[in-house]
Amino acid sequence: MAAVIKDLAQVNAELQEQKERVDNVDFKMVTFSLAGKDYGVDIMNVKEIAKADKFTYVPNAASYVRGVYNLRGDIIPIIDLRTFFHMPVESKPDSLENMLILHINDQVYGTIVDKIDKVIGINHETIQPPHPIFGDINIKYISGVVEQRGDLYILLDVIRIFTVSEEEKGKARGGVTDSGGYYVPPPSQDDQSRQTAAADTVIGFIIESLAALKHFTVTQINEKWLRRRFDEWSKGRAGDELQLKGVSDADDFLSGFDSPCTSRFWDEDYAAAVKNVLPDLSAGNINVWNIGCGKGYETYSFACILKARYPQVRVKIWANDSDIMSISQAPNMVFDLDEVPEYCRDFMVKGSNGYSFNQVIKDSIVFEFHDILHENPLPNLDFILARDILSFLPAQDQDRCVSGFLEKLKNRGLVFLGRNEELSGSSWRPVASDPVSAYLLNE
Repeated sequence: MAAVIKDLAQVNAELQEQKERVDNVDFKMVTFSLAGKDYGVDIMNVKEIAKADKFTYVPNAASYVRGVYNLRGDIIPIIDLRTFFHMPVESKPDSLENMLILHINDQVYGTIVDKIDKVIGINHETIQPPHPIFGDINIKYISGVVEQRGDLYILLDVIRIFTVSEEEKGKARGGVTDSGGYYVPPPSQDDQSRQTAAADTVIGFIIESLAALKHFTVTQINEKWLRRRFDEWSKGRAGDELQLKGVSDADDFLSGFDSPCTSRFWDEDYAAAVKNVLPDLSAGNINVWNIGCGKGYETYSFACILKARYPQVRVKIWANDSDIMSISQAPNMVFDLDEVPEYCRDFMVKGSNGYSFNQVIKDSIVFEFHDILHENPLPNLDFILARDILSFLPAQDQDRCVSGFLEKLKNRGLVFLGRNEELSGSSWRPVASDPVSAYLLNE
């Protein structure tokens, strides 16, 4: 009997000890659900709780990267934990997503979950070691399990999910590179894939910065150039140095994008390259649309090239720009002869204040104030000159313009784009590249 009493005393002592341990709260977790199961994360890693439904798409990102999100001026990546762990995702069109905003090693991430529940306080000693039966996810992403009032919670190791140590690099399956990249590669990717994925996410941030700072929109028209430029940009840079922190960084990144001889006469080499692209024409009239002509330097350059290439043909150029100051100055420009390239000089006449273009060239050009996005009743065109114009339009306006080219251009007509721009699709055939980018309409 004494032995029984002793055993009961021990049980009571243990129960009291457990109660005291439970009552001693030294760990708090934010709980949430994924695919019907309960999870938790250390509240120290939770910056805030949010809801959102509009994320900016990141090209070539993994399926679980929903995009990036502007959180009060900070651009953060958004990871869908359900997709990351290969869990089912309930489709909810036009509904707000539940997000935990996590702070991990000086980086901020948004994570999408099914439902955010509450904050629970526990004693860290009640946390049990993880076991594969406690979840549908890899055990290495679980820091432990804990029971609270009959509910079992799986604690996620978010630091392990979003970071990787030097020792684990090359063998861990998931995490951010030590260079400060924001992308979390899928568990099945190898090192090369993780590096590519991280680069793609940084490129995504650069794309968004270029759009915000310089109205430069990345699409198929200029994506190849962007990736080449990023390869150059990333040499000698890492982490935050890869990002565009202001207009000066954006200008630096875009340096080299512009076509040769921007805002001035085309030099002899570029003019010769353009002339070599021009086809043989039997028509008596040539119609040209010059978009974004500025003060008219490239318009005059092209007019002289056309008159030299087709001396017996009537040339008509509709030169448009939305800068009213520039377009108003273009028809009456006067030059020193030394400013004018050799191939233009045969078309110059001397006046009291300097040299200007002769009446043949002036009569061939109509300078007009016009926005490219507005309707323009032009005749069927032989050539369209739109260097470095499309890239600075929103994507939908780029599509509208290219559709307009298809409508206005004659079959086998030419579009001249910027040296780093290109057209895709079966209607277009490239006929020149670098320094001249020209596409033949081949319907």
